[in-house]
Amino acid sequence: MAESGSDPLIIVSNRGPAQFERGEDGRRTVQRGGGGLVTALSGLVSHREALWIASAMTDEDVAVSEEEGGPVELEIDGIDYRVLLVGSDGEAYDRFYNVIANPILWFIQHYLWDLSNAPDIRQEELDAWDYGYQAVNRDIARAVLGQIEDRERPLVMMHDYHLYTAPGMIRDARPDAFLHHFVHIPWSQPDSWRVLPGRVREAIFRGMLANDIIGFHTHSYCLNFIRCCDELLEVEVDYETCTVNHAGGRTAARAYPLSIDAERLRRAAESPEVAAAEREVVERRREHLIIRVDRADLSKNVLRGFTAFDVFLEQHPEFREKVTFIAHLQPSRQDVPEYAEYLEKIEALVAVVNHKHGTTDWMPIDLKIYENFPEAVARYKHFDLLMVNSIFDGMNLVAKEAPAVNTRDGVLMLSENTGSHEELADCTLSVNPFDIQEQADAIHRALTMTGEERRVRAERLKEIIYSRNPGDWVDDQLRDIAELREAVA
Repeated sequence: MAESGSDPLIIVSNRGPAQFERGEDGRRTVQRGGGGLVTALSGLVSHREALWIASAMTDEDVAVSEEEGGPVELEIDGIDYRVLLVGSDGEAYDRFYNVIANPILWFIQHYLWDLSNAPDIRQEELDAWDYGYQAVNRDIARAVLGQIEDRERPLVMMHDYHLYTAPGMIRDARPDAFLHHFVHIPWSQPDSWRVLPGRVREAIFRGMLANDIIGFHTHSYCLNFIRCCDELLEVEVDYETCTVNHAGGRTAARAYPLSIDAERLRRAAESPEVAAAEREVVERRREHLIIRVDRADLSKNVLRGFTAFDVFLEQHPEFREKVTFIAHLQPSRQDVPEYAEYLEKIEALVAVVNHKHGTTDWMPIDLKIYENFPEAVARYKHFDLLMVNSIFDGMNLVAKEAPAVNTRDGVLMLSENTGSHEELADCTLSVNPFDIQEQADAIHRALTMTGEERRVRAERLKEIIYSRNPGDWVDDQLRDIAELREAVA
């Protein structure tokens, strides 16, 4: 895009594309950063020259940032990165990440609070906001300002819920900058934000309105943001154009549904590592295979998924010993008490279901708790039913990844509260994530569906998924940025 000039894009996020560690032999190692955001932004970097500014998250990250004193260049999985790691005070970062971002903001935006019990906002949370969240956002903003110091009309693209107040800090110092912010998780409705103290809520929304464009996965999230501004701030909103007029200018909310790199995933599915994992899947499968591949996150609704499977086996005993449910879960945020307790509940429920329905040579639920990409892809290739029943999800890329490489015309059960539902609903079995009976019925329908209907649905899913790639997602955003910059030039 000509409007971005010859300067590289400035991408800003909490988690970067690389994480440094010190091995047992004393040597420094580097591995790819985890999470869906890194996957999405790696697609962006592979299409555009970019400087990626991110928090230093490990002790070795901090050491690298101090030694380099500037950006470091590295190559991971065939992609070249230029990364600036930003160190923050250790206690400040812990407050930022473990008290405010996770769980408070994550819980608000995924509707996860049991409001009769939590949260309790005490001085500890207020201090974590002032001296944690705000401090880390200030560190990031200062790093961004240092990198754009000599640029005219710089473009800065920020990402996700960790950096809601940094845009305001950047805007105060550089009114000429074009600020774009993409939110990778749902934007919840106004009442959910009333959990926060007024000054905290105000700071978040004022920080976000410092952006010229705020991107979301779906139009419904755009509308939720506009509704929040309408109800919680004294600003002028336009629902038809999804824009907010405020004292600092005008902010547009736009939908950019994230795509996957389906061709790259297809190549991975043909790798020797996946082939080795496939052999075990094929050898051990029964007549039907159900899978789910998730982080062990409260938002993923794992417990209700297992309960629905339990109900299905009760109501359709003819499927006993003919179906296996492989649940491939990656541990998530085990330092947050709610998450550790949730994983314990998952393991306990699996034990109950297996004891209730299992036989001497068949356990209905095969629970795997670890991260292993080749094994996940091997399961993608052979499922008959993929369960994605999230309570709420910004997009959910598994709903796109697994059908992209599936070889058995597998059926997708998809929660209506995922961002991907807006694109894929017509070719899926759409379910209410709270309706266990509906999910049990969907399992039965998927496993008894005619081969022709399965084929039509699977082909249509692949058609939608392969029609776009991360480059399109990037180009759509850069096109809007170019148009808006030109309009205000």
